[in-house]
Amino acid sequence: MTAAMLSPFPLDAGTAPLRKPVRAWLFGVAALVIIMVGVGGATRLTGSGLSITEWQPIVGTIPPLTERDWQQAFLKYQQIPQYQQANRGMSLEAFKSIFWWEWAHRNLGRLIGVAFLLPFLFFLATGSISRDLGLKLAGIFGLGVVQGAAGWYMVASGLNDRVDVSQYRLALHLGLAVLILGALVWTALALRQDGARAVGAGKTAVAAAAIMALVFLQILLGALVAGLRAGLAYNTWPLMDGRLIPAGLAAMEPWYLNLFENALTVQFNHRLTAYALAVAVVWRAIVVMMRPSQQGERRSAVALALAVAVQIGLGIWTLLDQVPAPLGIAHQAMAALVFSLAVWHLTESRQAPPGAAKGPVTMAAMRTRP
Repeated sequence: MTAAMLSPFPLDAGTAPLRKPVRAWLFGVAALVIIMVGVGGATRLTGSGLSITEWQPIVGTIPPLTERDWQQAFLKYQQIPQYQQANRGMSLEAFKSIFWWEWAHRNLGRLIGVAFLLPFLFFLATGSISRDLGLKLAGIFGLGVVQGAAGWYMVASGLNDRVDVSQYRLALHLGLAVLILGALVWTALALRQDGARAVGAGKTAVAAAAIMALVFLQILLGALVAGLRAGLAYNTWPLMDGRLIPAGLAAMEPWYLNLFENALTVQFNHRLTAYALAVAVVWRAIVVMMRPSQQGERRSAVALALAVAVQIGLGIWTLLDQVPAPLGIAHQAMAALVFSLAVWHLTESRQAPPGAAKGPVTMAAMRTRP
């Protein structure tokens, strides 16, 4: 999907009264995606992600119904390395508890697909959305299909030679979820503009876009931390292994592997990026408050700064407490919310400041200005 496809200015959803239900629908699906991100964190923290060893997009909606069905599902799980090396001797009841988490995660994904597709087809059939918007929404649905395949691609990495999934594929899976969330929020916010035009990619929009990109990078780093279980070590703050800059950051060869496979380096980078993000959003909020700007831009900048502060505090708490499931889930879901706020701030930063002309400025108009 190109940037042009996601650009919210201008965007026609048909007649103005029909914008509200379309916008509400998109925000509703975005909320489901945030919940999905949290449930995904739960499957990881409970070790549930590999409990279903097959990908059955349709048949998989039905869980085991009889004792024989449960025994067959458990037998399939017993064939993979996670059971043989980490969970040998697990009871059927314990297996059921992790199975239900993964089943809920997969079926929530299916629910999101239905919650998107059926209203989309309805709005399209009733002429509530334009062809241009319909193509954009079809692109978002296509991303959702790719995300389903990426989810199985991630799970498959842990079925043969590993006891967990690849941190690279985990980052891909989470990154796609966040991109889908961003596309939903971006498009929903665009529908409230009622034809207003942006100033363009000026300095203020570039700064907001840079912050959004930094939030996305931090989420990917968080996925690497989760995939390597790096949060279970170095559980002190602000020092790490007793030092501000711990030894062993470049222990692996070649050096670039440390960025992705060295648990110490990955957690250190996640911490540093959090500090950089905190400075960026606080500075951004101060700049926006001190210069002429729209109320929406000010509100979004402050909301983003507060959310990042909460997320950093939650991350430190999670680390110090050695990643208990409730805190880990909250930290992952909060990351999705922070990204949504960064998208909101970018859309607001693209709007004309108070007193600026709306729409394209012609040479004739420039000559007649006082």
